[in-house]
Amino acid sequence: MGSPSSSVTSDSDLVPQLKSLLLDLNDHPYPHVPNPPECTKRASVSLVIRVRPTFPDEPAYSGDHAQPEMPAKDRLCCFFDLPWVQRGDPEVLFIKRAARKGDRWTSHVALPGGKREPGDETDRSTALRETMEEIGLDLAPGHALFVGNLPERVVTTSWGTVPLMVLCPFVYLLLRHDVPPLRLQPTEVGSGHWVSMRALLAPSLRTRERADVADRLARRRPEFLRAFFRVMLGQMMFAAVRLVPTESLYCSSIPGFIPDEKAVSLKDLVAVAGLLPRRWNHARSTGAENPLLLWGLTYGIIADLLDLLPTHNTFTLWTWPTFSPWDLQFMVWLFTYRLHQRKMQEWNSKVTDMPAVIEEGLDTLGTVSSQEMQWQPHGVHMDGLGLMGWLTGYQPSQGRRLRSGAIGHLLEGHYILLRRAVVFTLLMRFGVVATLVIFIVRRTRRKQ
Repeated sequence: MGSPSSSVTSDSDLVPQLKSLLLDLNDHPYPHVPNPPECTKRASVSLVIRVRPTFPDEPAYSGDHAQPEMPAKDRLCCFFDLPWVQRGDPEVLFIKRAARKGDRWTSHVALPGGKREPGDETDRSTALRETMEEIGLDLAPGHALFVGNLPERVVTTSWGTVPLMVLCPFVYLLLRHDVPPLRLQPTEVGSGHWVSMRALLAPSLRTRERADVADRLARRRPEFLRAFFRVMLGQMMFAAVRLVPTESLYCSSIPGFIPDEKAVSLKDLVAVAGLLPRRWNHARSTGAENPLLLWGLTYGIIADLLDLLPTHNTFTLWTWPTFSPWDLQFMVWLFTYRLHQRKMQEWNSKVTDMPAVIEEGLDTLGTVSSQEMQWQPHGVHMDGLGLMGWLTGYQPSQGRRLRSGAIGHLLEGHYILLRRAVVFTLLMRFGVVATLVIFIVRRTRRKQ
């Protein structure tokens, strides 16, 4: 972990650091996370990386890195030794999910992947199958290299009370940049985008995404209760990255790809003004005219990857989840200030004399070995669409003390204090209103 000023911005710095990251990721796989009780669903995603040649390089693809029988570590070294790779621009593949009514992830930026089916032998088999089905990208060993996995997450609903599934991210490196054009499945994917890793690291592209509070607290409740939460709590705001693709492909066969010619309605104007949740606008459009925002679960996966870069400092680009009303924002800041300061100090002290890329874990697991590791909730929320993830880890073989990943460490304990801030703010509001009512009633009685 580097200093705040040591963000990676140039290709010459980024490529060797990416090589170091992938080699260490290959050497230190994360453990399998079993399903919690009464939860049988699992899902997998593919985090696909490629290196785009820069002008005027002409890539040469014959070489030892193209031999599938070679060990992955040797193939990685041979690939990054190529001159055009050393001068190239690393990119990550994202998709934007198709707009579907009632879908939790409608029109969200994501990684290709999906739920595990009975015919899938392993979680990694699920990632391979779903990637082929959704975008037509073959990750076979001939032209793609399986590097390793990132920490698996137990995804939950209802603010962490109901486990939904275990999410397993797998990292692949394309050994060719000139892969065949993506074939987007129109019912699943609206568009595909290659985004430079430099853009993912750029402070100027960091922003916030607003999400409907009712989707988290009262998704299946009556509309009047959902409206109450919207009025009282406003919208939740999460750390996000505005994606600037280097190459995009849109699915032209989906309804609404070419906008209908119609007059702009009052609801359109209200949504543009920001008075309606962004989610409504997502559900009605193909997404070609909307900004690509990376946030939620996918943001957490990418943050875990970028945090392994030797000179990347997650704290310089991070904002904690909060709410839109000014009084609630202030209370959240007040309740969490000491926790945030302590988290930053703890993280900086942990990584001062430690390698940048090591196994992740939770310090509360003590001396549990990787073979004995069991799923344990830790209250670490990864809210993307009413969801949160629990990061789990294991005891490194070297006997070093466990540490959590950057996002897990940052969010540990935050939501507990956030909920307290919400309760305190609501009580304070009701108290102020009650005081005003009593004051008005007394004034009225005196006048009578």
